[in-house]
Amino acid sequence: MSRPSVAARGLVFNEPLIFERSSPGREAHSLPACDVPAIRPERAIPRKYLRDDIPGCPEVGELDVVRHFTRLSQWNYGIDTGMYPLGSCTMKYNPKLNEEAARIPGFAKAHPYLPEALAQGALQLMWELERDLAEISGMARATLQPAAGAHGELTGMMMIRAYHAARGNPRKKVLVPDSAHGTNPASSAICGYQVVPLKSGPRGTVEPRAVAEAMDDEVAAIMVTNPNTLGLFEEHIEAIARILHAQGGQVYCDGANMNALLGLARPGDMGIDVIQYNLHKTFSTPHGGGGPGAGPVAVKAHLLPYLPVPTVEKRGERFTLDLDRPRSIGRVRAFCGNFGILVRAYAYIRSLGPDGLRRISETAILNANYVQHHLKDVYELPYDRPCMHECVFSDARQAPHDVKTLDIAKRLMDYGFHPPTIYFPLIVHGALMIEPTESESRETLDEFIAAMRAIAEEAATSPELLHQAPHLPKVSRMNEVKAAREPNLRWRPAPATGR
Repeated sequence: MSRPSVAARGLVFNEPLIFERSSPGREAHSLPACDVPAIRPERAIPRKYLRDDIPGCPEVGELDVVRHFTRLSQWNYGIDTGMYPLGSCTMKYNPKLNEEAARIPGFAKAHPYLPEALAQGALQLMWELERDLAEISGMARATLQPAAGAHGELTGMMMIRAYHAARGNPRKKVLVPDSAHGTNPASSAICGYQVVPLKSGPRGTVEPRAVAEAMDDEVAAIMVTNPNTLGLFEEHIEAIARILHAQGGQVYCDGANMNALLGLARPGDMGIDVIQYNLHKTFSTPHGGGGPGAGPVAVKAHLLPYLPVPTVEKRGERFTLDLDRPRSIGRVRAFCGNFGILVRAYAYIRSLGPDGLRRISETAILNANYVQHHLKDVYELPYDRPCMHECVFSDARQAPHDVKTLDIAKRLMDYGFHPPTIYFPLIVHGALMIEPTESESRETLDEFIAAMRAIAEEAATSPELLHQAPHLPKVSRMNEVKAAREPNLRWRPAPATGR
């Protein structure tokens, strides 16, 4: 049986599956003889914890292993190689200075069970980071425990529920606008609440009248994203907060889009009671790959008794962990959260300072409006008004040529750009959601705009180019519907050919 070729075009590697490189008897390791008596695994480990041999497990040499995974790593697209215009995700550059700070031995090698006396530096960092995040959002305090944005949402809603329960009624409903992030309804439902959806108004924002009509004494909170998933500022947020507070409700703000507000506006000043941060979005910690992450939650003073334990306290010149908080919702994460991620966020905030953080948001907003201005004559803009950190187009002008959002996204790969977020938010049919972030230069934005405009021209003159795109990447278009509905997660070796 012939093997796959090592390379397809010159030195552009066409890497086969590791199973296809397998040859019986090859090993990727060479260990010295054991200098202690050998015993069968069953004598040291209960049989129920032992795994049988894996049929068809690849047998390859060490060099094959190294080359295989190195080549695969070179297929990856990352923020260090190109622009990520993913709306709602804020895929910005992670400064390498933050990585250096996280690798300081005293931080990187700190054991989570260190006694407080030997962890004063780590505790001080957490204490200061908490106060930085509280000040930026206009809140009283924060918890650093949650491991991601959605985990932060859940933590915030748990505190809101505890707050209402302490007053004799946890209430039953949570209002969630259709322009909020998709995890908001899940966080509410997990806390036992009925989700009441609210439709956006004609300007793409939540209307106070709609909130007032849905509000009663069984509404525990509203979960609003500001700026929302259309990239628009919720201009009625103060009026909405007054409606909730008048009947004892709380206002939760999904802070995933805080990259647009740093130094410009504080959610706490708008009437927000709880907000979660996504450190990978706003404060430039690593994004993706399954984590680790961090989703700190900041709260107003009336919710302080319900913060997760332990909290970091400063007593005199010493820092300590306080577990004596009888009304706390308890731990939501082992130890004090993902500490390495917190170090990176702390370094980012400290290296920029207040003026630098404000400049981030100003540049992010400028970049998004620059892209919106230069594309709105060729792509439909459902809400033609200044945006915040991201802009949302649709495929309405390309649809008459039988070109859809997916075709546009796939063709963009041929121009060397990662596709934007597509088909979200759901309130825009065929949505193209673009967030350039503050990281990108004007030259990069101009290249992206030129690519998008060229694709719009192709959609009108050569739609077949888009239907089969991408043409240049190593892997062409896949049947994504089949992959989603019928995932094949197991590799089965081909039958022996007798070679």
